[in-house]
Amino acid sequence: MPYFVIPGEKKKEAIQAMPGQCRYSADQLLFEIEKLVENGIPAVMLLGIPEKKDEKATGAYAKDGVIQQAIREIKKRFRDFGVMADTCLCEYMDHGHCGIVRQSGDAGRSGDYEILNDETLDLLMKAAVSQAEAGADVIAPSDMMDGRVQAIRRALDSKGLSHIPILSYAAKYSSAFYTPFREAAFSAPQFGDRKSYQMDAANRKEALREIRLDIEEGADMVMVKPALAYLDIIREARDAFDVPLAAFNVSGEYAFVKWAGQNGWDEKALVLEILTSIKRAGADLIITYHAADAARWLA
Repeated sequence: MPYFVIPGEKKKEAIQAMPGQCRYSADQLLFEIEKLVENGIPAVMLLGIPEKKDEKATGAYAKDGVIQQAIREIKKRFRDFGVMADTCLCEYMDHGHCGIVRQSGDAGRSGDYEILNDETLDLLMKAAVSQAEAGADVIAPSDMMDGRVQAIRRALDSKGLSHIPILSYAAKYSSAFYTPFREAAFSAPQFGDRKSYQMDAANRKEALREIRLDIEEGADMVMVKPALAYLDIIREARDAFDVPLAAFNVSGEYAFVKWAGQNGWDEKALVLEILTSIKRAGADLIITYHAADAARWLA
């Protein structure tokens, strides 16, 4: 189950673009996790929203960052409950991109901005170590920078954290289905788009190349994102690779179902059919905003 975590106490903010979902302060999130434990959900994926954003994403690797604090609070209360940390910078960058951006030339012309891949790796390494030291069970880089799995693996190993597995967002497509997430996390790019580092929806072969590279770099698990519009990629990845395979049933896929339910469709039937299709395609692990409801229905 993914959750958006915000600073402060006693906070629960409804997300308009994702009916039924909220942003939670860490203390309020504990109540939600208690329900998950009762219904057999084994883990959460935490997505942080800092109080302040800047061009170096300092909130992503701060010792007292919003995710780091939430991880520590969860582990105090639910020691054996799994905590996955989304390791990215877009939620923490003031410009909304997943890496350090360099501007050149005339700021009004297209192509004046460039993502600095290698400089970004340094920040991702710091974020991963910070999350793991706070108690995260799984580090999940979602940025799609080249070489980030190898860089994060080396950083974790150098800090005595070689036991922490990496779940790589290996095949992450540039998708319109992320639109509600960007509202939820206040992370829409302030200029340009993410097509230079996320994958083209029409490209099947690149997904398999990216997955293979991440496994070679040390990924313990790999992910396809989004899920529903990319079931063929999940199936091909399942056939090609013998590692745990995750699929992220993303915010837009969730929102479509919620809107259908509000207009008379059988939401329970829709959700369970969709999750079954993702499992049937070959996913070992499904990350979905429907998790809490689905677990309750199945129980």
